[in-house]
Amino acid sequence: DGLLWGFQMWVHLPAKDKMTAPRYQDIDPEQIPNVTAKNGVGIRVIAGRVGEVEGPVTGVATEPLYLDIMLPGSVAYTVRVPAAHTGFVYVFEGEARIGETTLERGALGVLDSGSELVELVASDEGARMILGAGKPLHEPVAKYGPVVMNTPAQIREAISDYQAGKF
Repeated sequence: DGLLWGFQMWVHLPAKDKMTAPRYQDIDPEQIPNVTAKNGVGIRVIAGRVGEVEGPVTGVATEPLYLDIMLPGSVAYTVRVPAAHTGFVYVFEGEARIGETTLERGALGVLDSGSELVELVASDEGARMILGAGKPLHEPVAKYGPVVMNTPAQIREAISDYQAGKF
């Protein structure tokens, strides 16, 4: 349909790393490895690992898995997610079934905690989706707009730093 999709991944940091300088990783499309699995499944590995292929986004405390998955029509594919990770699937083209749940274009499904093997099944027309997962931090979360910290006091400090031009 000629649409150009762009997605950003924002990673929540552990409390000990909250006030470190922001880090931005700009990844050119040529740097993202492609894996072709059986039945024509295409996987762009942005972060994490698929088989022996590792994505270019590294050095993140939550050890993210971030995949752009293209499933041809009526094809099933099983993704291995690290056991301790929590995650989601966002379908942005077509329709897919994850377990017993069908996700239409624009729908996000949250993976069950501890889902090591996630079976994805495309509709007859095929599907494209983002699968994201990361190691939970098990820390309190406070948020205000795009700012995510551990406490309301840290939110106020971050807003003050921003207003003072510190980042």
